[in-house]
Amino acid sequence: MAVLKPSQDVQPLSAFRANAAGFLDQVRSTKRPLVLTQHGKSAAVVLDVDQYEALVDEIEVIRDIRQAKDELARGEGIPHDEVVAELRARLRR
Repeated sequence: MAVLKPSQDVQPLSAFRANAAGFLDQVRSTKRPLVLTQHGKSAAVVLDVDQYEALVDEIEVIRDIRQAKDELARGEGIPHDEVVAELRARLRR
C-alpha cells in the first residue's frame, strides 16, 4: 500500500462531502488511503478497491500462517516427509 501523505490524504468529512468524486479520483489514481476526520478526530478510511482486496488477501494469509504455527505448536502437524510420501502415492494411483 502506498505511503500516506498527511497533507493530502487526511481530510475533514465536510470537504469529502463537498468533493466526493474528486477525492475518489485521488484515491484511485494515487492508490493511497484517504483518512476522513470528524470533529478533528479520525473517523473513516477510504481505500481503492484493489488495495482493499490486496489487504484482505494478505490478512487471510497471515491468519492461515498463524493457525498453522499454533497447530504445529500443539503437535497437530504432519512431518514434511510424510506429506511428500502421501502425495507421491496419490499421484501414482
